[in-house]
Amino acid sequence: MEKTAATAIAHPNIAFIKYWGNRDPELRLPANGSLSMNLGGLLTRTRVWFDPTLAQDEIWLNSQPLEGAARERVVRFLDLVRGLAGRTLAAHVESENNFPAGAGLASSAAAFAALALASTAALGLRLDEAALSRLARRGSGSAARSVPAGFVEWQPGRGDADSYAFSIAPPEHWPLVDCVAIVESAHKAIGSSQGHLLAATSPLQAARVADAPRRLRIARQAIWRRDFEALAEIAEQDSMMLHAVMLTSQPPLIYWRGVSVELMHAVASWRREGIAAFYTLDAGPNVHVICLPEHAESIQRRLRDFPGVREVIVAQVGGPARLVEGQG
Repeated sequence: MEKTAATAIAHPNIAFIKYWGNRDPELRLPANGSLSMNLGGLLTRTRVWFDPTLAQDEIWLNSQPLEGAARERVVRFLDLVRGLAGRTLAAHVESENNFPAGAGLASSAAAFAALALASTAALGLRLDEAALSRLARRGSGSAARSVPAGFVEWQPGRGDADSYAFSIAPPEHWPLVDCVAIVESAHKAIGSSQGHLLAATSPLQAARVADAPRRLRIARQAIWRRDFEALAEIAEQDSMMLHAVMLTSQPPLIYWRGVSVELMHAVASWRREGIAAFYTLDAGPNVHVICLPEHAESIQRRLRDFPGVREVIVAQVGGPARLVEGQG
């Protein structure tokens, strides 16, 4: 048999209502529902081909061979895909990001969404969006949200069959801008997968999960109504609740740096000045400053002048994971 190939692109996402903790770590069934925005302009491009001449999987990330636990995670995911297709061929995977990996920018979300689409397409599988989201979830929970377009909700579901993400509004519904203040671009000492396992050790996690439906309802309605103030308030509260759980886990996870806290104070003060902006932080020190497009230039300037900010990455609302024609 000849080798078969496909190339896919997917965007990372920023969650307004966060995913943290799993009911089932193996299936990555989340403790609570979550809601996010895809980040257009930031992307992972992944090419996969299955080749009968390969003795084992070959996996490359940003032109470097992937090794150790990271490689095994991808191999396990490819085994899932091979199982779906009823095939045993080894794969060659080449993946590239145009943004920092492992620093709280949802690199694994984009990576596994792109890998899910490219690997299934390369084996001739044509999964619908829900099935592709379910599959991507098995590699990285937040990857479920990088499959659909625009503003996306991931429902926790009762089990594997109904835990997937879907779009609640297309990218053109509301042209929000994410100005990401990069304060550290190195890989996290404790990654999100390990952090999810620690969530239940916090006495605050149960309260965060129990309140999630309220926060989801407010955020969903704020997006539908394009109510910036309502989204700002609930997203900042949710971000603080996430980090409260991390800070009270055993052992505690302290992702913030001093400049992260200073930026949160600054964004709150800018909003009091009349600038439509709010902050949210995932599992990392970098601060996502979400704003209306008319304030994006001012926010970028303020962030670039802020002591301790190394770089500012700007993203608009992004589309779905998609195959790249002619590059298979």
